[in-house]
Amino acid sequence: MALIDRFLAARVKRGQLIVHHADGNVRTFGTPEPGFPTVTIRFADAGAANFIVRHPSLGAGEAYMNGRMLVDGEDIMGLVTLMTANDLWEEGKAALVASPTRRAVAAVTHRIGRINMARASKRNVAHHYDLSDRLYDLFLDADRQYSCAYFTDPDNSLEQAQSDKKAHIAAKLALKPGMRVLDIGCGWGGMALYLHAKTGAEVLGVTLSEEQIKVARRRAEEARVADKVKFELIDYRHVTGTFDRIVSVGMFEHVGPAHYRTFMRKCRSLLTEDGVMLLHTIGRAGAPGVTDDWTAKYIFPGGYNPALSEIVRANEGQKFFLTDVEVLRLHYSYTLDLWYDRTVAAREQIIELYDERFYRMWLFYLAGASAAFRYGGMVNYQVQFARNRHVLPITRDYMYEEERRLRQAGG
Repeated sequence: MALIDRFLAARVKRGQLIVHHADGNVRTFGTPEPGFPTVTIRFADAGAANFIVRHPSLGAGEAYMNGRMLVDGEDIMGLVTLMTANDLWEEGKAALVASPTRRAVAAVTHRIGRINMARASKRNVAHHYDLSDRLYDLFLDADRQYSCAYFTDPDNSLEQAQSDKKAHIAAKLALKPGMRVLDIGCGWGGMALYLHAKTGAEVLGVTLSEEQIKVARRRAEEARVADKVKFELIDYRHVTGTFDRIVSVGMFEHVGPAHYRTFMRKCRSLLTEDGVMLLHTIGRAGAPGVTDDWTAKYIFPGGYNPALSEIVRANEGQKFFLTDVEVLRLHYSYTLDLWYDRTVAAREQIIELYDERFYRMWLFYLAGASAAFRYGGMVNYQVQFARNRHVLPITRDYMYEEERRLRQAGG
């Protein structure tokens, strides 16, 4: 029996995987079960299966991207779901893991690779966020919210869930008229524009993406609020001035563990004495780990999703009050599922923009990410900090009341 067959026999128990080897042999693994998919894959050449086994963190993604592993119906979501649903994070199973020595070397290499100095940070951001505007228009909502949405109902539309996410975050900022807000990692400007529109706050958004800032500035001009909502192409470490509030959504994943304390120290120094910060980030449900090789190579070079312990540790000794923590478990999986569906619907346009290999890469990225939040150990954290213990109400009621008001106001 081929090595990959032994792995699949041990891994796939619920649901069914049908494997067509390049030599014509067909093997079936698992048992059909409601709620678990049946998926058929085909290896296009004799070395594809061994390539996946030899390179467990890169092999499947690269084999799929390069057409060496074919999935009937292009159902890569089904394949990823089948494999991860059979290996729930909370059950603690492990398969195709490297030796302890290789894991130790990988951990050291990973940490070195996450030392994101300013020049490297800008290059890493450009790798992902400076892709074609047209690509993001094809799968994101109209406001281009490229982060976890907030589903008050799993059946809500992407647009509704992203609008609710902005309301959820704004409510936690406890904004008051006349406040000045810093948006670190402002993306295409949607959050900054929303905060101004709903509260009248003046907002400075900062990013390292040249393509994003062009769009953000244009949107502010078109909304005739460019004097109140400004955007700068600058590293957060170089921001000056003081702010009443700081919000950062989907940016902390790019900071790198070596700079977590620097980030916290800088944010605290930028806040007024009554300042509040809301940090929204992908995180690990368990202990610190490493970014998988495929994601680091093709999607987010320099990226790392922190454990909650790493966020808290970075704040220790800063005299910066940790005032609220919320864990969003399935929300990003729901978000990614909708992005995946829109990507599939835009297949021809994406291939025209790039090529079929890029399209398969993007599908694999979205499918794998969705599975990590649905079955793996990924979550989203919303962590609130304050400069002093008196600035926020002592119960969370103010969040619910303000969120309700913002949602009723719409948009």
